[in-house]
Amino acid sequence: MTTPRRQTAEAFSGHRFRDAYDALAPDVRWTSVGQGTVTGRQAVIDSCEATLAELASTTVEFTRFVVVADDGAAAVDVVGRYVDADGQVSVVSSCDVYEFTDGLLTTLTSYAVELDPAAAADRP
Repeated sequence: MTTPRRQTAEAFSGHRFRDAYDALAPDVRWTSVGQGTVTGRQAVIDSCEATLAELASTTVEFTRFVVVADDGAAAVDVVGRYVDADGQVSVVSSCDVYEFTDGLLTTLTSYAVELDPAAAADRP
């Protein structure tokens, strides 16, 4: 059975941000480890929309997408292969940890590292 929390986590980690907006708490806090923190529903939406604009001409293929979820939290382990309009390839391994209160996403912590595209071909 897929829970709303799992659906929110899958949507957000899969760059289907708009499918997750309704689940954002007013004071949601998104920390991208090593990059900074965005606080507040509108600020998170603005950040997501900026990301979608950046990815508009990029093809994304997820070679790994593992989700674990329960009543109050979810985690998504992803490896994504990104090819931009110029054919440049980047591969990113990320893990997003989601925390929910009363069904709303209150805290999101994202960890990401860029991989060597050639070496990433060997990853599951």
